[in-house]
Amino acid sequence: MNARTLSSMFLILLAAAPIVVINAGTPDNVSSRLMIHVPHNLYKNGGYDHREALFGKPSYGGSIAQNVFYTESDMCDPSKAIFKTHPKEVNEKGEIYLNPPFILMVDRGNCAFVQKVRNAQRNGAAGVVIADKTCLCSDQECISQQPEGTGCETAEPVMADDGSGADVSIPSMLMFKHDADKIKDVLMSNHPVRIEMQWSLPQPDDRVEYDIFSSPTDPVTRNFFHEFKHIARALGKRAYFTPHMFVFDGERSQCHGSSGENQCFNLCSNNGRYCAMDPDKNLNSGVSGFDVVKESLRRQCIWGTYGESDGIGEKWWDYVNSFESKCGNMDYFNNDDCIKDVYKHAKIDAEMIEQCMENSGGLEKDTSNSFLEAELKAQTDLGVVIMPTAFVNRVAIRGAMTSANVFQAICAGYEQGTKPSICDMCSTCGDPVKCVEHGGCKASFGGPAVAMASGSSGGTVTQSGFFVWMFLVVGCFSAFGVWHYKKTKEDMREQVRGVLAEYMPLEDQEGGFASRGGPGFAMPRANAAQMMMGNMGHSNDSQDSPQQQYTAPGNLL
Repeated sequence: MNARTLSSMFLILLAAAPIVVINAGTPDNVSSRLMIHVPHNLYKNGGYDHREALFGKPSYGGSIAQNVFYTESDMCDPSKAIFKTHPKEVNEKGEIYLNPPFILMVDRGNCAFVQKVRNAQRNGAAGVVIADKTCLCSDQECISQQPEGTGCETAEPVMADDGSGADVSIPSMLMFKHDADKIKDVLMSNHPVRIEMQWSLPQPDDRVEYDIFSSPTDPVTRNFFHEFKHIARALGKRAYFTPHMFVFDGERSQCHGSSGENQCFNLCSNNGRYCAMDPDKNLNSGVSGFDVVKESLRRQCIWGTYGESDGIGEKWWDYVNSFESKCGNMDYFNNDDCIKDVYKHAKIDAEMIEQCMENSGGLEKDTSNSFLEAELKAQTDLGVVIMPTAFVNRVAIRGAMTSANVFQAICAGYEQGTKPSICDMCSTCGDPVKCVEHGGCKASFGGPAVAMASGSSGGTVTQSGFFVWMFLVVGCFSAFGVWHYKKTKEDMREQVRGVLAEYMPLEDQEGGFASRGGPGFAMPRANAAQMMMGNMGHSNDSQDSPQQQYTAPGNLL
């Protein structure tokens, strides 16, 4: 088998991959609503049918309600501002402008969804509605309103991320043609339309279930798993985690031939039944797709053994993170000694896991594998269209795969009044990972300072306890300051008394001479001491108070 043949097989599998994953009744498990409040004749109970974008950052549990503007621009050129908008907004100078915030409606076509939404974001849009221009073949009402011979699309469009959508922060939705046309007609007639975009998560009870689809070679989830381990531990049994390994269905990709022969060489296991892409893009050497499938099965066995019972699976997290640090490099990915070292570091029974892999159906024989079959079914049931992706209560989470996004979505999935304390403390923190690790959110983490409640995993004091301690500290320092001031004042008085005692006039028997004056210049001790002490105590009022002015004794006048 030459390299050209291998490359052809690789391309066949790559082309077949999207067909495998886009296979659900509702491709993106819509968890949002698109409502029109103005004008009233466009209001529809329950909202309009739509599809959410697989990028951007919707506010789960929140909504955006703004006037919508339709632009005739395709929003594909980042150097051009929004123009030809309807209805027209005119300022005092008669200039047409858009005053943020607003929701922008733009026609589908000419460039990627991500590019349109990104350019709208740069121009101040708070959200985007993409108007489809082609009827679905299943929408007979829409087709009946089109000229005869107009084409239709057989599959619903999916607003997928083209790989560059990490910088897009505003939400976006796609409206089907027959609904979008009604809105555009109103806008083109220069009348206002107000749209509300809402997002929610199912809130069944006081425990949230979340799933993450990834691959052992996915670079995005490597950092995610390293960070989220701390959050998973803090959530404890209040959140049930299920990891999924993303593999391709080799039978649907025609890698498993009718004669049972593996048509895709080393990309698949079980004679072509379960496949993965070649991570180093070299089919002749290095790490193969088969190695990725094998590692995926190993991780599923580890989860089934150590994590399925409690939904936390600390040893699974330890294994995954240890594997990335020790064997993540392509030179050691399929190295048995490296994997044994990871087993040892994560305290995992290697023999038990290897036996699990074999009992599930193995990888070498032309038979199905129970764990890998379950993964294919999970992809189909949840409608996985992009990898990596996360689901909370079986709803796909939009935006980048970050610890903050997933953590906030999990916290939004609890039934009202049942949210764990860790969510109150860290879900709104700019860096929830550091918040969990340090037992509370600090201003340096990009959020409001909130201390972790006593008795929680952080082990620090509550806000009330913190203020009590601060009050005690301030009180102690204040008391010390008052004591020090009084003591210093008393010490000065004692020093002055000593000085006066040393420099008082001589006794009368020495001839009536004072130490620094002529005859008869002796000052009574009491009067001198009183004068000096009075001046000490009232130095600032010495010229104003007549009681403190010096009066010469009678024998000096």
